Amino acid sequence: MPRLATSATIQTVAQRAGRVMADRKPATRGRKPPEGEKKQFLTSMDPDVIRRIKAAAALRDMTASLVLEEAAKEWLDRHPDGKR
Repeated sequence: MPRLATSATIQTVAQRAGRVMADRKPATRGRKPPEGEKKQFLTSMDPDVIRRIKAAAALRDMTASLVLEEAAKEWLDRHPDGKR
């Protein structure tokens, strides 16, 4: 039965062949936590609206989250029945 290749044997073979494998980057998992005191808020939206928000945010070098937060604050200013 043939032996299974390990990362060490693959790297050795690559070095013998004159190819050097790139160093592995540390795995980054999850999303970065929001700046300041923020909480996550999950909602559902029309996919076209989501695409438009992301595109507009990218053009302004903003995050979609920041665009939505600003829009929500403006809406709340127009509808003052939300508590502060």
